[in-house]
Amino acid sequence: MEFSVVLVTVPNRETGLKLAEALVAERLAACVNLVPGLFSVYRWEGKVVREPEELLIIKTRRTLVEALTRRVQALHPYTLPEVVALPVAAGSEAYLNWLQAETRDDPAAGG
Repeated sequence: MEFSVVLVTVPNRETGLKLAEALVAERLAACVNLVPGLFSVYRWEGKVVREPEELLIIKTRRTLVEALTRRVQALHPYTLPEVVALPVAAGSEAYLNWLQAETRDDPAAGG
């Protein structure tokens, strides 16, 4: 079984909690950490933008990344939300077993 850590930025805690709770409830993620205090600088529509954000660190199966991305896009207030998936090279066997048990097998299946 292969796993991924997915990074998603959000404008505030309320949005982060909404996304985190939906992803975990729908078993697209086993766990989501919300990291406050981020400050992002990026180019958007020809301008350099500086904004406070929060970071979601999402743990999931690699096979669920596409479905997770679609769900984030459906719920996120940004026109183009950041969704970056990184492969998990190694980890605690017990934690990875838990991650597998807490996420759904079929990416197309609901809940």
